[in-house]
This record gives sequence, C-alpha cells and structure tokens, in this order.
Amino acid sequence: MTHEKVLLENFNTTFGAQIELSSVALGGKITCVSDDFFAAAYHLLLVEPAPSLKGQFGPNGALFSGWESRRHNPTYDWCIIKLGAPGNITGFDVDTSHFNGNEAPEVSVEALFAADGEADPLPDDERWAQVLTRVPLGPDSRHLFSIATSPTANYVKLNMYPDGGIARFRVYGTVTPAFPPNAHEEFDLAHVFSGGRVVFTSDQHFGVGSNLIIPGRGKDMGDGWETKRSRQPGHRDWAIIKLGDGGYLTHVEIDTAHFKGNFPESCELYAINSPDFIPPHHQGTPGATTESSWAMILPRSKLGPHRQHFFQLQNVDHIKYTHVMLTIYPDGGIKRVRVLGTHELGRNSGSRVLTSSAGETPATGGIQANPWDDVPSGREVKTLRALPLLPEIFAAFGQVIQGYDLSAVPRDLRVTGANQGSAHKFHKISLLESSYPKNVQATTGLSVYRCQPIDAKSGGYWDIKVLERHLHTNQAFIPMCSGSPSERGQGLKETATGYLVVVAQNGKDDRPDLGTMRAFIASSAQGIVYNTGIWHHPMAVLEKPMDLTCVETQIGDGGKLDCEIVNLDTRELVYRVTL
Repeated sequence: MTHEKVLLENFNTTFGAQIELSSVALGGKITCVSDDFFAAAYHLLLVEPAPSLKGQFGPNGALFSGWESRRHNPTYDWCIIKLGAPGNITGFDVDTSHFNGNEAPEVSVEALFAADGEADPLPDDERWAQVLTRVPLGPDSRHLFSIATSPTANYVKLNMYPDGGIARFRVYGTVTPAFPPNAHEEFDLAHVFSGGRVVFTSDQHFGVGSNLIIPGRGKDMGDGWETKRSRQPGHRDWAIIKLGDGGYLTHVEIDTAHFKGNFPESCELYAINSPDFIPPHHQGTPGATTESSWAMILPRSKLGPHRQHFFQLQNVDHIKYTHVMLTIYPDGGIKRVRVLGTHELGRNSGSRVLTSSAGETPATGGIQANPWDDVPSGREVKTLRALPLLPEIFAAFGQVIQGYDLSAVPRDLRVTGANQGSAHKFHKISLLESSYPKNVQATTGLSVYRCQPIDAKSGGYWDIKVLERHLHTNQAFIPMCSGSPSERGQGLKETATGYLVVVAQNGKDDRPDLGTMRAFIASSAQGIVYNTGIWHHPMAVLEKPMDLTCVETQIGDGGKLDCEIVNLDTRELVYRVTL
C-alpha cells in the first residue's frame, strides 16, 4: 500500500480530525509481542508523550518509556495490537523519542479484521495484509506516515527491523460506527464509537479536542479539552463535533471532571444539518448570513467545577442535526461532551401528535411500554426528560441545598471549619425571603410533608397536570429519610432514592411559561429552594415514601397570597416527564 511521509508541522491538517484507533483511552491493548526485554510494549499506547528517563536503570539496564527489545535479532521483532475500535486506518505516528543509538531503524505495519468471539490473531495468521511498507526511522523523533484508507481492521502488527526501541505508536483513522439496532433507542451520537469526530477547535493549547468524545470520565486534566487563558474581554473558544450520523437530539451532558479551578464560566451549544465536513462558522457563534442555519439548542448556561452537567435542549423537535458546536466562555477545560438523541423521532423526546385511535383507554396503574398509550387521538404529547439536579443548572429557578467536595466548591460560596474541626460549614446557600403585605400576619416555620411515591418508576413516565407558585415567599424542601414507617407516627428509616422537581418561569400572561419548564431528579442528599414566584409542581417522590422538611413563610389561611394553583389544560396538549 502506498504511503506518504508527513511533516510534523502538518500533523493537525492530516490527522487532526482523525481518531487514534490504538489509544488505551479507547481500549487499545497489546495482545502479543516477540520480545520486550528492556522496555514493556504496553508503553507504546500510552496517552501521554514519552518522558525522558535518562540516567535511570533497572535490573535489565537503562529505563525507557517505550518498547525496546534485545540486540542482535537475526530477523525482526513484532508487536500485535488490538485497536480500541474497528475502523479504516489512514496513517501512523511512530515516535522514537529518547531512543538515540538504540532506536528501531525500520518498521512496517500489517492489519487484519477478526470477528467478535475469535481468538486474538497470532503473528503467522495468513490474513495479515501490509498497510505500511518497510520505512526508515531516525533517532529521538516522530515519524508520521499517511496511507490510502485501509479496509476495516481491528488488529495491527508493528514490525521493527531488526530490533531496538520505539517510544509511542499511534494508529489513526475513522471508526466503524456501532449504532443501536432500534432506531428509536437513545444513544450518544457524538461518541467516538458512534463515529463522532471533533472536526474543529479554536484552541487546544493544553488538551486536544478529540478527547471530548472518548469513553469514560478520564483520569486527570490531561485527557480533556483545555484552552489557554484568555486576556481579552468577551473572549470565547469553541469546538465543532461531527456526529456519527444525523439524528434527533434530546439532551446533552457537559462534563468538567478534574477541572476544578479552570473550568469554563459558562457554555452554549449550537447545531446544524450540513453536508460539509466542517460547516461554516463564525468565532463560535452563528454570525454571517451563510451561517444562519446554525440553531441555538442550549442558551448560555453556567458551569461548575468537577461535575457532570445535564441540559435539556431546545429547538430540537422534529429537526435532524449532523453537527454541534460547543462554545465556552471565556476559556478553560471540558472533559467530555455527550450528545444524546435517536436516529428516528424517539418516543422519549420531542413532541408527537396522535392520529390513530389506538390506546385511548387510560392507564390503570403500572408503567406503560409506550408513553403515548393512554393519550386520546388528536392530542399532542410534549415530553420532558428528567435530568440530574445540579446547582448551576437549577440557578434560574432556585437553589440546591447540598454539601460539596472541598476541592470543587463554587467560587462564591464561603466554607469554614466548624465543630472543633469535625465539620465544614457551607454558609448561607440560600436566604429566606418574604414580601407579604404589611397588613397581614405571616410567620416563618418548619413543616414536614410525608410523601407517598408517584405512580412512575425509573424508565417510566408521568404527566404534569398542575403547577403552583408562592408570590410572597421562597420555599425550601429538605429530605429527611424514606421507606415504610414500622407503625403510624414513627419516622421513616430507609435511605431515599430521590424525588422529582418540575419548575417553570412565569410568562408574559402571568401564567406558567411552559416553554421554560424543566424536570430534574434530586437525590436524597439534596434539598431545594424555589425562588419566590417560580412555578413548580407539588412534591413528587420516586419509588419509596419520603419525609421532607418544608421551610416557608405563610399566612396559613389557604388563600391565594400563600399559594396560587394552576391546572394545565390537557385537552389538546399533554406534558409528560420521562424518567
């Protein structure tokens, strides 16, 4: 197979949008090696560049971060690598860093595809096909080679002639995507195993953009995307991800794991349906007329340190997208981006109008297999995904009462030692508010709500039929415990599984703005405070009974000043939360 030597300064243009198929971050591993007497072959696939170990010695000799075999091989040494994902190979990076005088003089590469369940191939397997002819190397340098795209492969065999050392070996190409068999099943369209590719980044000074779509949550700041510090007001950085296939998006996860003091202040997300590999874009936001087809699917939203953020998307109903653009303000580090959606209009996303008369009988207990089974024909179902509750995301509606990892506390939250050093105090996460008229007598107190679980389970759905608000006070709910009381009047004992929080902003007509409605799942370690005037659903606990302490200011006469209730009109539109 023909090849071309690539200059190091052309790495980004040649391999920048390719996937490192051999990376251990994807699951790449060494399956067999002829000889690694001086340095173990597993070093070849490590993510980090090879460090210098000059002057360090072990029982077999000088230490190197790489693969090094013994001297005087009469033929050649070889190493078999199982790629992290099957794909079409487009090139290689053969790195001899720090090997000087003991580097491998020449290499070649072979590849094959073995079906799932087969044993790892051996060096004499007749299916091996050469994809890189024998090429010369040099000491202490990176050697880049591009090739015509290979057939699908999931194993490569690196041959070095006759022996010596190689620090790192990276196989680049495109992943053969794996999709769910059911076109309505939700999956991560941006994931590397789905064929996602990061095709553009404005800056990747500390961490490359391709890390955004690899598996797992990483091990440190080194395996995420991180830009350099900006000094100009209004600065932003951005990355464009080409989805593995066009799809209908539902929600997104933005993970800042390990970025505790250098996470972005906020982010926003755009999407487009485009045949271009890299669609036209303008400094991270849709600007020129030619870019008007970029749609904002996540408005600018606050981020926090070292945590997973889950966002409901907007402007995604019935629209198929091929690319997303993540814009961060002003700079910083993101570990992973997960873009969830379906190949076809999913049953748990977007909206759908029922046109058949099937399933008009209301559900009578239990969870229906189809979220539309109990909706009469002609009504539209608008589904809302319940996502994990995070303080930054809930900030538009209220506060989340919780403790924090001390290395990932929000910047504006004061923390002090307490109780003679046996505790930490997170100060004034929320303040109490009351704005009742002066001519009424309102008092602040603690109450307890003993809540039975709603008729929904994980993987099910639940209809929103009523919302309420408190015009003159904020309202807090703090979970205490859950389970079944052993007898009437005794406390609940088992650990809670969580509760559902549904909120909406007030609209221009002084009624709930249902376009802003969001659903969250809070854990038993999280309390919530609804801001004054925020519309919300009454408490809805999941799976097990739960006691919650309520902190509120009330007149206590049951009137509208204390609590205003709105019943949603479900004659034409049903709002349904999926869990």
